[in-house]
Amino acid sequence: MNAEPADQIRLLDVQDLDVRLQQLAHKRRSLPEHAEIESLTKDLTQLRDLLVAAQTEESDTAREQTKAEQDVDQVRQRAARDQQRLDSGAITSPKDLENLQHEIASLAKRQGDLEDIVLEVMERRESAQERAAELTERVGSVQGKIDDATSRRDAAYEALDGEAATATKEREVIAGAIPADLLKLYDKLRAQQGGVGAAKLYQRTCQGCRQELSITDINEIRKAPADTVVRCENCRRILVRTSESGL
Repeated sequence: MNAEPADQIRLLDVQDLDVRLQQLAHKRRSLPEHAEIESLTKDLTQLRDLLVAAQTEESDTAREQTKAEQDVDQVRQRAARDQQRLDSGAITSPKDLENLQHEIASLAKRQGDLEDIVLEVMERRESAQERAAELTERVGSVQGKIDDATSRRDAAYEALDGEAATATKEREVIAGAIPADLLKLYDKLRAQQGGVGAAKLYQRTCQGCRQELSITDINEIRKAPADTVVRCENCRRILVRTSESGL
């Protein structure tokens, strides 16, 4: 393949821009905010699960408290009715009086037991409420950190994408001046060779694979016309000759 030396030199400019675009893409993928957001999101998920559990416990204990208070009220009302019967003097039978007094005493004990249950449930509900409040605050704090990291990531995206857009436009201009067959070969080699399709021959060394060329290869390159597109015998990349090639 033949191409004007100036077009071959332009390949190096395109190559530099392609490397820059690769670097920008890698930097975009490797922003520290990615790991930060991922870690914080995991923490947030765990906290939200704990918050749901605390809220569920609070809701359950609220219903349990309501039921326990209703039980206390029922026993209290029954005891009040029995006491009213006792105080009315309507019951004259000693046995019936004894039974009624025994029932009132049993109801008083039952009421005390139920009131203890209410207090225990209230304590558990208060603990669940405090836990839910604490977790709500922690969820808000972690969400705030995620929002901050997301803002920083998006700002970095904007800067990197702006640089990439500029480099892409510059590449289009330079590539547009390179013969299609030469550019096609370059793109093919770049895909095969880890993103580097053309390299400068500097001081008899290929800057693509960093291997010094043999005397035989150097002599062949010396003999090749300036418009001949030469390739590195080691890595097969396009070798671009310059005044620094050491030929």
